[in-house]
Amino acid sequence: MVTIPRPRALVVHSSMSSSTASAARAVAEGLDLEHMDVTLTDVSHAPQLDAVTHDLVVVGAPTHAFSLSPPAFRAGADRRGRGREPAEAGLREWLANPGRRPAHGGRLAAAFDTRVNRVRHLPNAAANREAQMLIHSGFSIMGKPVAFLVEDILGPLVTGELERAQDWGRRIAIATQDRLAGAAPGRR
Repeated sequence: MVTIPRPRALVVHSSMSSSTASAARAVAEGLDLEHMDVTLTDVSHAPQLDAVTHDLVVVGAPTHAFSLSPPAFRAGADRRGRGREPAEAGLREWLANPGRRPAHGGRLAAAFDTRVNRVRHLPNAAANREAQMLIHSGFSIMGKPVAFLVEDILGPLVTGELERAQDWGRRIAIATQDRLAGAAPGRR
C-alpha cells in the first residue's frame, strides 16, 4: 500500500488584538479537517517567505487605513497598550521581503483579513494587498481574498465568523488538493 503524504499548509497571521489570531486558528482547523498538515504561526515567528516549503501559504491581518498595518500604526497601538504585535514585525514587511524568488512556479496561497463590521464593504483592504504581494512573489492565489468581520477595532469577531473562517479553510484545502492532484476545480 502506498501512503500519499498529506499536503502541508502554513498559516501566517498578524494580529493587534486576538480577533485575527482567532480567525487564523479557525482557518487552520478547517484546513486540518480536510486532511492537510497545518502549521499556524504569528508573523514574528514565520520563516522567510522564500524558505517556505509548504504546499499552501495562507496569510491574514487586520485592515487598517484600507490596507495592511504600517509600522507607525503598530507602534502607536503598542504605545497605547493595545497591540500584541511588535511594531517592527508585520505581515506587510514579511510579504515585502520574500527573499529570493523560486525558479519554479505553482506556489499556492490564500489571503484573508479582519475588518470592522460597519465598514464591511471596502474597495481596498488588507487581504487585497496581501494577495497582490503574494502574486508579486510568484504565488497563485486560491480563491478570492476574504474578510472576517469584527464588532469593533479590538474585536470580538461577529457571531458566526469563526464558523465561516473554518468553512473557508475547508474550501481552500479542497481547492488546493484538487490543484495539486491536477484535477479540475469543483471536481469534489
